[in-house]
Amino acid sequence: PAAAADDVRRAGGEAHVIAVDVSDAEAVEDAAQQVVDAYGRIDVWVNNAFTGVFAPFTAVAPDEFRRVTEVTYLGYVFGTRAALRHMLPRDRGTIVQVGSALAYRGIPLQSAYCGAKHAIQGFNESLRCELLHARSGVRTTMVQLPGLNTPQFDWVLNRMPGRARPVAPVYQPEVAARAIVHASTHARRREYWVGGSTAATLLANAIAPGLLDRYLARTNFDAQQDEGRPDGPANLWTPADGPHGQDFGAHGRFDDEATDDSPQQWASRNRGWMGAALTVGAGAALAARKLVRR
Repeated sequence: PAAAADDVRRAGGEAHVIAVDVSDAEAVEDAAQQVVDAYGRIDVWVNNAFTGVFAPFTAVAPDEFRRVTEVTYLGYVFGTRAALRHMLPRDRGTIVQVGSALAYRGIPLQSAYCGAKHAIQGFNESLRCELLHARSGVRTTMVQLPGLNTPQFDWVLNRMPGRARPVAPVYQPEVAARAIVHASTHARRREYWVGGSTAATLLANAIAPGLLDRYLARTNFDAQQDEGRPDGPANLWTPADGPHGQDFGAHGRFDDEATDDSPQQWASRNRGWMGAALTVGAGAALAARKLVRR
């Protein structure tokens, strides 16, 4: 948190650091109140905290599954509730739920995390409908991310023989950051897909989910592991980089293969212009064809 605060200040902003366990609803409410006390209001609230376990479902203990759910799902619920308490009276504000392709498509070895992301998706859709019904000026949107090069894969509790890794292709965290910032200022759209792999996965799941089940069963055990033994500090119960611990930064160990660009994300942000260009292009092609026929 201290390093993130320094980045904000170097960019010309103000930073107010509050450490909180998002699974504690009262603590989250108190954190939101501290922000309001310091700045007068909350304009944007981003829910992003999570933890996970890399293991077959039968190797995940009940208390571990519960902990992942409390942080990764209920943390979003509690954060959203805290934000709404301050946004609804003003009839203004934006809540961004940071999701994943796994909010729609479960994969092996991440049953607790996938379950939580699916739950966030359903919860957010329900809330969005309620806000629309109330004609509220408060907006909520969701950003579905691909695999990112962050330290998370050395932090999750891992019971697999190899080191945990994201399924390729891997994107740099800055790609996600740009998408989240864009979503926070364009929240009328219900959700954003980030990365070609996210779009391909969600489309394939919509068209042929059973075929995708078999493909993931055959490929994703190996696709989520690197050589070597897990040796990182698991952050299931406490932060891996606690108040007096190491600052791991934003990047993980996959810089050599991660991309810092996403043409799909650009197209998604500019889909209005893309649609207009395609329409104009199609019209021009049709006109040219008619002239040739004449």
